[in-house]
Amino acid sequence: MGEVSLLGVSGSSYSRRVEWALNVKGVKYEFIEEDLQNKSPLLLQSNPVHQKIPVLIHNGKPISESMLILEYIDETFEGPSILPQDPYERATARFWARFLDGKCLEAVGKALWSKGKEQEKSIQQEAYELLKIVDNELKDKKFFGGDKIGFVDLAANYIPFWLEIVEEATGVVLVTSQKFPHLCAWRDEYLSCSEVKENLPDRDMMLVFFKAKVQAAAAAK
Repeated sequence: MGEVSLLGVSGSSYSRRVEWALNVKGVKYEFIEEDLQNKSPLLLQSNPVHQKIPVLIHNGKPISESMLILEYIDETFEGPSILPQDPYERATARFWARFLDGKCLEAVGKALWSKGKEQEKSIQQEAYELLKIVDNELKDKKFFGGDKIGFVDLAANYIPFWLEIVEEATGVVLVTSQKFPHLCAWRDEYLSCSEVKENLPDRDMMLVFFKAKVQAAAAAK
């Protein structure tokens, strides 16, 4: 297996998706907390292009970008598969992962952090429409790929934990069981998994962080 280290930030959903993938695989690793205001020489050396977390270091070799790291973990380490074995199902999983980590995440973020008419438009015309697509995809499913957490679930990890905290901090509620029953059922299953629930950020600290972000945005106006 070799030596495995992860450069990350404990409150980052990008870091946590990698940690949860390592947990699913049963890989032992060292987590190295980064200060993004004072980035370590190791981070700058390991990811000189973007200088961002997370970075997985395996046997001295760095891999950057969380979704690419997930694929590396799946291909390198023994344990339960994160991506499906069937080529069509793998391609489908990559499609949904890209949708959730890209277009959907962008729309949700815009709906939560914009203001006034722009926010109303973002919620009604973008976020709700995309979340409805996700909700429909989860109909009659425990997880996106079946009975266990997989690649798509890890890509969507901001929804079960971080989204609800940001909703509380901003006062904007996007996801309810009335609007998105399948998404909410999936969220509950997700947070009950041992690989996840035993490795979550401190909720109170995260709420303080996002409330401070809201206050800073208001003060900047």
